[in-house]
Amino acid sequence: MTTWVENPEGGRERGPRGLARAWVELLSRPRRFFRNGISPGDQAPGLSFVIVVSFFYTVIRFLTLPASRPGFFASELASVAVGLLLATFIIGPVGLHLVAALQVVVSIALVRDRGGVSKTVQVLAYATAPMVMGGIGVPPALAGMGFLPELVAAWRVFLAAWGCVLFVVGMATVHEISLPHAAVVVAVPAIIVFGYFFGGLYALETLVGVEFVSQQPPTAEMKTQLLAAGERFM
Repeated sequence: MTTWVENPEGGRERGPRGLARAWVELLSRPRRFFRNGISPGDQAPGLSFVIVVSFFYTVIRFLTLPASRPGFFASELASVAVGLLLATFIIGPVGLHLVAALQVVVSIALVRDRGGVSKTVQVLAYATAPMVMGGIGVPPALAGMGFLPELVAAWRVFLAAWGCVLFVVGMATVHEISLPHAAVVVAVPAIIVFGYFFGGLYALETLVGVEFVSQQPPTAEMKTQLLAAGERFM
């Protein structure tokens, strides 16, 4: 599903500078970004973007929430390094493409004149921009501060909602549909990505005290998820 266009028409600038500029523009001028920065068939920059987002999300998660660190080996450093690589280069990109496939199916059913599969994949990839800052947890040393869990949960809910808004705006811009129509089209994939994978629903549970789901997301319980996956291949 990922292709590289050498000289894309209207595509994104490559390299770290291009990724940084894309991130800033997504957070400040999303309509302009989705109008000018999405190129048919040019998915490689979007994939790179998701990899970077997954990296920063997971690093922050591991630093602030020790319980999320995997325990593959006796060395915690080695376990964290392997967990970081898996989260960055496997869980993030594979999750993106699986949800993008679902989004394409939904779009076929609900959008008459679509902008193309590759554009849908890119919109989903770039909509994750706010989640660079979404991995924060409550360190055990600060868990006793009464207001902190709710404050962190509110921050994570805000970022997840921001990602959903970017997803809606991107789909509306790229496929030339109304915002309400786009909201309906992306509803289920957005819940999966921002509610489950990035933990927005779990943060909302903490904030309102109501349980919406019963299973922790992959990035929140890295050790459990990855060890379970490893057992299937042993």
